[in-house]
Amino acid sequence: MSVHEIKIPSPGESITEVEIGNWLKKDGDLVQIDESLCEIETDKATLPLVAEVAGKLKIFLEQGATANVGDVACSIDPDKAGSIPVEEIGTTTLGSDQPGDPVEEKKSSSQETVYAKGHPSPAAQKIMNQEGMKAGQIEGTGPGGRILKQDVSDAMSEPTNDVKLTEKPVSNHEVRVEVKNSTPIPSSSSPVSVPSGQREVKRQRMSRLRRKLSERLVSVKNETAMLTTFNEVDMQSIYDLRSKYKDGFEKKHDVRLGFMGFFVKACSEALREFPAVNSQIDGEEIVSFEYVDMGIAVSAPKGLMVPVIRNAETLSIAEIETEIRRLAARARENQLSLAEMEGGTFSITNGGVFGSMLSTPILNPPQAAILGMHNIVERPMAINGEVKIRPVMFIALSYDHRLIDGQQSVSFLVRLKELLETPARMILGV
Repeated sequence: MSVHEIKIPSPGESITEVEIGNWLKKDGDLVQIDESLCEIETDKATLPLVAEVAGKLKIFLEQGATANVGDVACSIDPDKAGSIPVEEIGTTTLGSDQPGDPVEEKKSSSQETVYAKGHPSPAAQKIMNQEGMKAGQIEGTGPGGRILKQDVSDAMSEPTNDVKLTEKPVSNHEVRVEVKNSTPIPSSSSPVSVPSGQREVKRQRMSRLRRKLSERLVSVKNETAMLTTFNEVDMQSIYDLRSKYKDGFEKKHDVRLGFMGFFVKACSEALREFPAVNSQIDGEEIVSFEYVDMGIAVSAPKGLMVPVIRNAETLSIAEIETEIRRLAARARENQLSLAEMEGGTFSITNGGVFGSMLSTPILNPPQAAILGMHNIVERPMAINGEVKIRPVMFIALSYDHRLIDGQQSVSFLVRLKELLETPARMILGV
């Protein structure tokens, strides 16, 4: 069989350039079909590059390289799939330097003596390069005298400011003192405080997604007239409704009845009454939408993702909750496609799940508004002339003042408050 080339796939219609992220396999590894090889980073998402055949991997584009759609990222030689015994496949992993690796144990003792002695493992070599250390300074304890990561750590922890007294007097009354290194020894009159805890510093490459997100957030602050207005919601009615029907709801729809479903439904209703909040600026034109594509901010391993619920105004709360669960699961697994994140008309972010009491959410361009949810706290409220303790959530609406006036933003938030405090009327449409 001929060598099979793995090319950069098209992440979406508007994406022509990508960046190679972390390689999950090393050059020369044996890979299986459908196994993830590396991560492809775009401006909007991180996508996996998978093996289309099984065989031996040859990498052409290194981590951090910029490539166009259709470029060859790597190749797989199917003829080499059986060149290494099955029991050895997968035993060599990136940074593996533990003694007794199955592949290393199959080497003859003479090979270990010639090659392994004084030779650092990949993980050990990386640290040595960072610290400017040489193999001759470290004694290897691995198979055949190989230098392991632990050997480098042990060598770094050894004291370096040793003082050695020689017994070669210069004269009858003098003793020569040799001091290793040139670090001055502090005098007793000026004691130096030495930190006792760890002081490690880690650096990692900023992903293309994170860099693009940073650029967009800065541009929002510089290019929009962003303001934030606030209100509070008495969540007691939603609490009572959930407490009464949550078990039956989950049994029937196979999804939990959460708070987000109520907020998406209420926002969809309020946006139809205040269409300016569901609009965007495109050059010198205002684009208004007669539908609601609701973006839901999700915290994912690669950063903030905002998948979109299409035509949220037509969905029931059960359908909204089901779609939220599906999109959130795909976000956590880094499987969201660009089509699932493009084209939102309005967004919701819930900082309350992390304990946020109040915030000013930043716009998700080109959208003109975003709602911020926060944690629910029992607070005293005046109800019909009496002080009662109620579960209260502060809500915040950030909006672009170039498009949305103060009256529209405040009225939208007041209407949203009314819908959430009377969820039964919202569901029944009365």
